Amino acid sequence: MSKPVTGPFEKTAGWLDWYAGPSKPRFALPPGAVDAHCHVFGPGAQFPYAPERKYTPCDASKAQLFALRDHLGFARNVVVQATCHGADNSAMEDACRSSGGRARGVATVRRSVSDGELTRLHDAGVRGVRFNFVKRLVDFTPKDELMEIAGRIHKLGWHVVIYFEAVDLPELWDFFTALPTTVVVDHMGRPDVTKPIDGPEFSLFLKFMRDHANVWSKVSCPERLSVAGPPALNGEQNAYRDVVPFARKVVEEFPDRVLWGTDWPHPNLKGHMPDDGLLVDFIPHIAPTRELQHKLLVDNPMRLYWPEEGRA
Repeated sequence: MSKPVTGPFEKTAGWLDWYAGPSKPRFALPPGAVDAHCHVFGPGAQFPYAPERKYTPCDASKAQLFALRDHLGFARNVVVQATCHGADNSAMEDACRSSGGRARGVATVRRSVSDGELTRLHDAGVRGVRFNFVKRLVDFTPKDELMEIAGRIHKLGWHVVIYFEAVDLPELWDFFTALPTTVVVDHMGRPDVTKPIDGPEFSLFLKFMRDHANVWSKVSCPERLSVAGPPALNGEQNAYRDVVPFARKVVEEFPDRVLWGTDWPHPNLKGHMPDDGLLVDFIPHIAPTRELQHKLLVDNPMRLYWPEEGRA
């Protein structure tokens, strides 16, 4: 059942506002770097939130996203549809159309979506659909419906983004491996970083990527996965140190199939709201060479989202 809210645009109690004064990163992003996972929320008065939403966020507009892009040193964004907007992609689509070609999108669609709507989204810059399997965020959608959607968007050259938690990979394995498209995993499948990196859960995820050349992974969201926390909490310069071995393993083993994004404005995050400048400074810890950094931030996202520009 959807979480009740007290008003149409009143944010859910306990929601943390995004960090309004991000630091300037010490790490200089390579020219053409892409923030390959971020969101826009509303503004609710212009783009109302879905009645069935599980949470009501603070507004986070396209103008604020693009200002953050420029401040951090990114050239482009990939705007991922947020669950609070359901299958109404208007806010995401508007951000893409307003970007001057510097944003692409990942949509949420239902079986009822028309071919005309898919064409319109493609023209706006959408290049993928997201299937969310995190039970606390979405209600169950039948897998046959999702497979039908995957078949339709495959004809457009789109990919499927999957969001799930590590413990659920065994039961989702058969469905994921049957998808006909490129498959992009959000946030490494949310590994439990208190468990060994060579333990059964993360080993299964690595096997998933090794056995299926169409599977990519975002090595993003250390602020969600970390127990150690950021510098202000752990007293160390290396933020989110407990996530580093997991993300670095994925980057080094699959350098041509990894992406990175800020996840701004960090929906449903508990405990602390990250400084996006410090998140950028996390990158060289997981991609320690210039070559790996360029693949992660430029080559891979350009190949997936802007293939028409002919980059490797």
